[in-house]
Amino acid sequence: MTPVIPQDPETLKQVVASEVAALRTAARRDAGVRPDQAPTPGRQDGEPAQACPCGAGDGAAHACGDRADGHDPWACVCATLPAIPVSAALLVPVRDEAGRTGDFTVRAGNHVRSAQWLDAPDRHIGRRLLEFQPGAAAGGLIDALAEVLSTGRALHAHAVDYTEQRGDGLHRARLLYDAASCGDQVLATWRPARNRTEMLSLDAQYIASMGWGTWDLLSGDTTWSEGLHAIFRTEEGRALSLLELCDAVLLDDVPRFARMLTALLEGEEPAGSEIRFTVLGEIRTVHLVGHPVIARDGLPWALHLIARDLTPQVRSRQRLAATRRQREQLREEAAAERRVATVLREALLPTHSAELAELGLSVAAAYLPAEWEAVGGDWYKCRLLPDGRILLAIGDACGHGLSAVARMAQQRHALAGLAHAPGTHAGQLTTWLNELVCADDAAETATGVIGHIDGERNFRWACAGHPAPLLLRDGQAAELDTSHRGPLFGLLPGHEYATETVPLRRGDLLLLYTDGMVERRGEDIGQGIEALRRVLVSCAGLGAQETMDRLMSAFAPEENEDDTCLVAVRLD
Repeated sequence: MTPVIPQDPETLKQVVASEVAALRTAARRDAGVRPDQAPTPGRQDGEPAQACPCGAGDGAAHACGDRADGHDPWACVCATLPAIPVSAALLVPVRDEAGRTGDFTVRAGNHVRSAQWLDAPDRHIGRRLLEFQPGAAAGGLIDALAEVLSTGRALHAHAVDYTEQRGDGLHRARLLYDAASCGDQVLATWRPARNRTEMLSLDAQYIASMGWGTWDLLSGDTTWSEGLHAIFRTEEGRALSLLELCDAVLLDDVPRFARMLTALLEGEEPAGSEIRFTVLGEIRTVHLVGHPVIARDGLPWALHLIARDLTPQVRSRQRLAATRRQREQLREEAAAERRVATVLREALLPTHSAELAELGLSVAAAYLPAEWEAVGGDWYKCRLLPDGRILLAIGDACGHGLSAVARMAQQRHALAGLAHAPGTHAGQLTTWLNELVCADDAAETATGVIGHIDGERNFRWACAGHPAPLLLRDGQAAELDTSHRGPLFGLLPGHEYATETVPLRRGDLLLLYTDGMVERRGEDIGQGIEALRRVLVSCAGLGAQETMDRLMSAFAPEENEDDTCLVAVRLD
């Protein structure tokens, strides 16, 4: 029968408590029993025993035997020092005239070094402690050892950050001292706070964001590594029991954690699993791997868990997923904007009037979006006016997308309205359009060329910071003179734009273009204009549309870093 997996922390804790109770009952049947011993009469718990010269407490067996037989008890103590696995020394106090202990002399020592750069105690027999450990006074060691003599209370794990200047430089070690009084002398041992293996273990836990713990199911003791304390944000010595760990599991992950625990309690080794815990109000994702410690009776008496904190990786994945969702949303919004802007542009850009063909002008136009953008602010205008002149204009509103299309539409429609004012010339139209852009606080700068072709086929034009048109005549192409060019639209209110007149002949082709056609990253704009001029020369004798087709084939759309508009007008 498949066991029911707990779905909530309370049920899981009941299952764990029941399993642990059953294990203890089974273990108790075969356990040896030691009767409790009554305390020694006349001495309270924690009270120091009276010490004899050989270090044995009151009521204990004396390893050195009876002093009356002539045996030296101190020789017995000294003889045992080499068996101690840490640095050990028997110290004799050095007192001043007032009886205060200010130092100790080494009577005996063993051969164990507590650090590679520190000498073994047996090399300093007969010397004072402050001579071979000159940094001991600063760490409070002398006072601590003196207190052992005066009170009889043993010293346990007294930490000293021992620093010493040696011939090869400064050295530091954190040493832990233990000491007990031995008559009027002190038996002291010292060891590094952590050995090299422990330090490597700590480094590994820190680098891998991992830790491990052991839960003794019989005694209830719990031991955690420092790495596990760091993951669960608990203080050293405050390890969570299995029941407390159940309370910390996120509710949705209780069944997964329950399957792992029940398998371990049954003596199995389940596969690793990612479990989310609530730690100080924060959700942390931990990968757990478990191992039961099995006794000869086949029952687990302890559980080992190895944990790795995956919270940073999980959060990175979540941020990446959010970024992808946001990017997809932006892509969809951009696509929708491009569709709207493209429809709007197609509705706004003019078609070529048959009236112009009747007047002997063939017109071709093209719009090339930048590689990364479908629409922009480039525009052109070519139409017959009521007074018989032909309005020919091109412009570039700053920016891309719908906002640029909106500004393009505003400027183009404004020009269309202004152009119907009787008797106006290109300079006046350019000046009025500049005032309109300057008066709009939301508007940005723009460039443009505005001109008229009259009945005499003269092209009178003004320029607002825009590249000059190219004129193809008799197999030669050149820029029109731009000495009259004025500032960009929206830059200088009140500026009066001048005009220049160019007589046109039959067979001439006039090419107007925006800067996207000639601007390339890392290249001077003059180089781009020269490249366009050379291609235009190769179009000598071609009609307007044929010329436009050749220009388009010569300049690959993927090279465009800005949207581009071109208008070619040929006088037939």
